[in-house]
Formats: sequence, C-alpha cells, structure tokens
Amino acid sequence: MSVRFSCRALLLASLSSSVLASLPLMAQETPSRGDDDEIVVTAQKREENLQNVPISIQALGTRKLDQLNVTNFEDFSKLLPSVSFQSSQPGVTTVYMRGVASGGDGNHSGSLPSVGVYLDEQPVTTIGGTLDIHVYDIARIESLAGPQGTLYGASSQAGTIRIITNKPSTAGFEGRVDGEINSVKSGDIGGRLEGMVNLPISEMAALRVVGWYQHNAGYIDNVAGTRSFLPTPGGITVDNDEFVKKNFNDSEVYGGRAALKVDLDDNWTVTPTVLYQKQTSHGTFAQDPRVGDLQVQRFYPDNRSDRFIQAALTIEGKLGNFDVTYAGAYLDRKAYQINDYTDYAEAYDKLYETSGGLAGYFYLEDNAGNDIDPRQFIIGTDHFRKMSQEFRVASPQDERFRVVAGLFYQRQSNAIHQDYMVPGLADLMSVNGRPGTLWLTEQKRVDKDYAAFGEASFDILPNLTLTGGGRYFKYDNSLIGFFGFGRNPAGPPFNGAGSSRTGVAGCYTTTGAILRDNPGGTLLPAAVDGSPCTNLADFVDGKLVPKRTKDDGFTHKLNLTWKPTEDLMTYATWSRGFRPGGINRRASVGSYAADFLTNYELGIKSTLADGAVRLNAAIYQQDWKKFQFSFLGENSFTEIHNGPNARIRGIEADINVRPTEGLTITAAASYTDAKTRNNLCKIDDPTFSCTGPDVAAPAGTRLPITPKFNANATLRYAFPVGSGEMHFQSVIAHRSSATADIRVEQATDLGRISGSTTVDFAVGYDFGKYSLEMFLENAFDERAELARFSNCGQCNTRVQILVNRPQTIGLRAGTKF
Repeated sequence: MSVRFSCRALLLASLSSSVLASLPLMAQETPSRGDDDEIVVTAQKREENLQNVPISIQALGTRKLDQLNVTNFEDFSKLLPSVSFQSSQPGVTTVYMRGVASGGDGNHSGSLPSVGVYLDEQPVTTIGGTLDIHVYDIARIESLAGPQGTLYGASSQAGTIRIITNKPSTAGFEGRVDGEINSVKSGDIGGRLEGMVNLPISEMAALRVVGWYQHNAGYIDNVAGTRSFLPTPGGITVDNDEFVKKNFNDSEVYGGRAALKVDLDDNWTVTPTVLYQKQTSHGTFAQDPRVGDLQVQRFYPDNRSDRFIQAALTIEGKLGNFDVTYAGAYLDRKAYQINDYTDYAEAYDKLYETSGGLAGYFYLEDNAGNDIDPRQFIIGTDHFRKMSQEFRVASPQDERFRVVAGLFYQRQSNAIHQDYMVPGLADLMSVNGRPGTLWLTEQKRVDKDYAAFGEASFDILPNLTLTGGGRYFKYDNSLIGFFGFGRNPAGPPFNGAGSSRTGVAGCYTTTGAILRDNPGGTLLPAAVDGSPCTNLADFVDGKLVPKRTKDDGFTHKLNLTWKPTEDLMTYATWSRGFRPGGINRRASVGSYAADFLTNYELGIKSTLADGAVRLNAAIYQQDWKKFQFSFLGENSFTEIHNGPNARIRGIEADINVRPTEGLTITAAASYTDAKTRNNLCKIDDPTFSCTGPDVAAPAGTRLPITPKFNANATLRYAFPVGSGEMHFQSVIAHRSSATADIRVEQATDLGRISGSTTVDFAVGYDFGKYSLEMFLENAFDERAELARFSNCGQCNTRVQILVNRPQTIGLRAGTKF
C-alpha cells in the first residue's frame, strides 16, 4: 500500500511542479487562440461559445473524447467532478449532480431521475438506469450543473447531460476506423472495433453511419462456497460448484447509428436518425470483501441483456427571421436480467430463526410436504417506451431583446415484470398459476409530462444582460398491476405463504372488496397480462383503474450577466428545478409529491493570457425541499416518501492551460457540502419531529453518494517527430469518501465508499491518416470503490462493493480516409 501511495504522490507532485514551472512561460510564449478554444455549445437551445454561456457547464469535444479514450458513461463521468452515480452493473446506473442524492433511487417503481440525459435534442432519461450509450463519433458531451427546469423541465432538477452527435455533412466523403486490444490484470483480454463513414448524396443531402463492437474482459471470480439454512440440525447446506468460474463478469456491446440530413432549401433542414444498441453482461461487477479481492460467491446465474432503439426526427428552419425547431423521438428499451438472490435468502433465514428460518416462515415445501432449498433467483424484465415532442421558436440572437419559447410533451411507460423463483416450491405455496414463483411483480407504469416554456434576454447595457425564464408544467403519473405472494385457496395456515397483507389476498373482487375481506368473492380479471389478479389499482364504478397522481406548477430562472471585457464574464442566477411525484407500488402506502430544488449561484468565466488560460468557476447554494426518499422498507419492498429539507453548498471550477507550444494542462474540481435540515424519520412523519429510535438520520446528516471533494487533471504534451506527431498523456482522477446510505444505521452497516485516486498513462504517434497509441489505465491497480450495496435492504449482512476495472494495458490504432 505504501508503494502505491508513493507512486501517486510522486506523480501528483510532478504534475503540480509542471504546472507551476510553466506559468512564468506564459508571458514569454503564449500561443494564440485556436479552434480548440472555440467550443460551441447549445445548452441554451442556441449555438453559443462556451465562454459566453452564463451556466456552470463543462464540454468535452470530439478531440478530447478521442484523446481520453472515452467510450461509455463511466469514462466521461470521472471527468465531470459535479457528477456522481450509483451502479451495480453496466446499464444499471443512477446519475446525480451537485450532491442532490438521497440514495435508493433507480427502482423501476421509484422516483424519476433528478438528472436529465439527452441525445441531441431528445431526452433519453429512463427509470431504473441511464442509457449507457456508446461514445464514438460524438461532437461533444455537455454537462450542465444545477437546475435546468426552464428549458429542460422534469428530471433535470439537479442538472442535465447532453450527448451531441456529429451530423452528416455535404462537404465531402470521409470515414475512419479505430480498433483496440487490451489486457486486464487478474482478468481476460478485451477489445473493440469502431467505424464511421460520411456519404454526401447530393449537394443538399448526406448520410452518416456509425457502428461499434466492444468486448469488455471479466475480472471478478466466482469462487467455491457453501450456504447453510435452518432448521438446525437437519437443515439444508448447498454449494455453488456448478457456477464457479474465473473472470465471469465479461460484457459486450454492439450497435450502430445512422443519420440522414436533407436541406429542403436554404432555410429548412430535416434530419431523421436511428440508434440501435445491445449490451449483454454476465456475472456481477461487485466484489464481496468477506470472500476476497475481486471475488464473490454466487449460487445461481447472473446475466443481463439491455437492448434499445431510438428513432428521432429534427426539423429546423426559419419563419421570417425566427428560428423554428421541431424535435420528436420514440425510444423502445427492453431489459432482461436474472440475478442470484441467495444473500437475501441467507439474511432472512436468520431473521426468521424463531419460526424455523425462511423455509419455516414461508412454508417452503414441495408438493409432497418436504422442506426444500430456500434459495431464490429473480427473473426480471422491463419494457420501457418513451415518446417526446418539442416545438420551439427563437428570435434573432443578435437583437437586444431575444427570446426562446416552446411547447413540450412526453409520455413514458414501463411494463414491469419481477419473478422471484424458488425451484421445487409447492403449487399451493406459489403465486396462483405460476408454480415455483414465491413473489411476483407484474405492473404497468405510465408517466406523462406537458409543458410550456420560455426564456427572454434583454441587454440593459451592451455588457449587462438580464434573462428571465419560466416553465409551466403538468404531470400525470399512474401505476396498476399486481405485487406479492400467492394464496392457498384452502386458506389457513398458509393464506399467502407467510403474509396475507400482499399478493392475491389483497386482490379486488367483483364487489370492490379485496379477497382477504371477501374470501368467497370472485376475483376481477387481471389488469396486467401475466398476473393472477390486481391488487394495485382503484375500484371505480365496478372497474379497476390505475392509481394516479397529478399536479401542475411553475419553475423559474432569473439571471444577470455582466461582461466587463471580451475575456471576462460574471453572472448571478436564481433558478428552480423539480421532479414529478408518483405512485408507491405498495398499495397501502400513499403517493408521494413532487420535490423542488432552488439554486442560488454566482459564476465567473475568463480567458486569460491571449487564450493560453481558460478559467471558469461557480459557487452555489441549493435548497432541496421535501426531497423524495426511496428506501427498502418492510420485506425489502421499495417505498418512496417525501423526506425533510436539505441544504447543499458547493464550489466547482475548471481550468485549461497552454503554457507552451504542444503542452496542455486541464483540471476540474468540485467541493460539495450537502446536509439535511431536519430529522429523517423511520416512519412517515411530515413534521419530522421524531425522536430517539424513530430517527433514521438526524438533522445535519450528510447526503449520501457524493464525495465532498472530486477532482481530475489531464496533462498532454505533443511534439513533432519526423513526419508525424508524438504525444504523452496522463490523467489523474481523485474523489474523497462518501456514505452509501443517508440512514445512519444502514450507512454504518454498509461502510463508507472509500476515497480513491486513479492514474492513466498513454503514449502515441500520429502520422498522416494513421494513429497508434499504447496505454496503461489504472496504472497503480487502485481498487476505486464506486458504490456499496446489499441485496437485503434491511440486513446489510453481505456488503457488495462495486469497484473500477483493475490495471489495464492495451494498444489502440486508427485510420482516417
């Protein structure tokens, strides 16, 4: 450990001395501004230079993304210090910004995300995991920190991430192919192949096609182990011999993107696009510290498949001197996964020890009445559909008074299926009509959003601008279906396999009474295919209708920008973002309301030393009112409540330095102080006046997931060699520790997410149309902890730690044509 620390310290000292030594050179040798400094973004629905946008925003352009070998969300998120996330495996990631995190998000029946993700003009934010879009031939990634409630609305409460693709061009034919092969320490061989081609069809039309395939090597070992279950003596002991495998967490992703751009005339352009991607993964990506480094013990298969396709249409043109844009998209995402739930079974076996363990409490027997192996596995599917449409107009950008205004509509749905299986379970103990299923969730969720929005800017003076904006929103969210156990038609002693409060016993009969209160009644037909009946709905006029929650409201933004010189801008912003309310899938728990985030921010953007230095910074305070709090309640069943208020203060800054020809140093950092203002109660107490053992987290508790300090730095030096150019590059990413849960007891059981520092190196040579690069990622083989979680939400007996990929060495090569 001391060797690793010494290496990191030496490198950090070296980089620091390089930066300091280079500063005096700026007065002697300062390169003029180039294209790399003219970063154009569309964060405010207009094309603007990054340095003229009064928002805390970071942008990673095509060149930067290529140089830093960015291919997925994890790669670029470590370059954005305001961004943090929770994840368990590829495709199952919940994104946070500026510390706006209460933990426990991402459940398919839980809160909507607090950070919006856009692909070009279309939102691709989904419940239960951000789309992990493969990054290749991307124009830029924009990270907008702070509430974006005016222009981007719901689910952009804490910020927005925008992935902007390169568009077809009629300028000429071009293409590129890139490949990589890598080897992971303590793991297997991986690699990828990517390519793109831009095809002009005529003077007014062009087609751009992109494709990729990537295989990620496994590095987690599933090692041999046993589990024993009550009753003892005479209990059941099982092993996982048939599932033992080295490096079992491999994954692959492949897909393609195509865009057709047609100029109808000098003013109107139509751009239809389509994106397809499929990602499959095996095993788990977390290690069990009780087992060993990069090791786990799993007793059933763990696999996931995530396939999505998006079709989008953008129409841009002019009406008079106003810019007009229509952006519509349809997203279809299907996810299938099977997960081992043995850890849960083990924990609950101990919890129900006085009832004879899990088997005794839930009557886990076969049809002959014999005790059976109580282990479980889950088969889950989510079929997510999303349609969005936006129409907006923008007045001329060079006018003293200018405005952007539009209308927005979005409908997203999710068909939820969760089948908790115990092989050999008796028919009478199973969910009705599904032998072997102990618990079933079969639900349909629909979330609809409507909005009218606008922002207007007025130049009070040539260098002083006032901007005001607002968004009227309306949401209408619903949930219907089935959740829970089955019910033995013969009644006691089983009556729901250990619980008569959920499942078939709570389903509606034709009289409107539930079966538990009307045991001789006739069940109404299932509202969602695949379920035995319906227990999550409202009975209205003899029919079952979805449970609904709806509301409307207004968010605002007020900004004052002062630009005393061409190279210096300061701004002050007062803005508000929101996240819609929703329905709890536990029928006995009421709906939860929208939560709101109010942001007060001061920022500065500067370009110094004739373009050799670019320094941007912001300081802010955010008030989070009655934040939505998701947690695994009784029987590890997700519930969402409106919790207390929270206060978040922070500073974020980024700098780009070009001290001499060929040398570029960039760095970004954030400091976040996020705390609750009131007690978080174990029970639903809207007054937050709970005391003693009823307090889950006292006022002043830090919000989870987000580290206090997060920073990264990149040093790149390029110089001519022969007919080409050689470069050396190093990237350092550091984050401090964070809690894994807002609740004190659970956070203690899970342990802190340890702080970490990772370092990457690369050396390459570009000659003509060809490029070659060797790289060493995670050079000192740091076990950077990304998340901590437990399959059993009430037990936390076996903590799983998601870690980064071990040290990886590889070779990349590419060509352009």
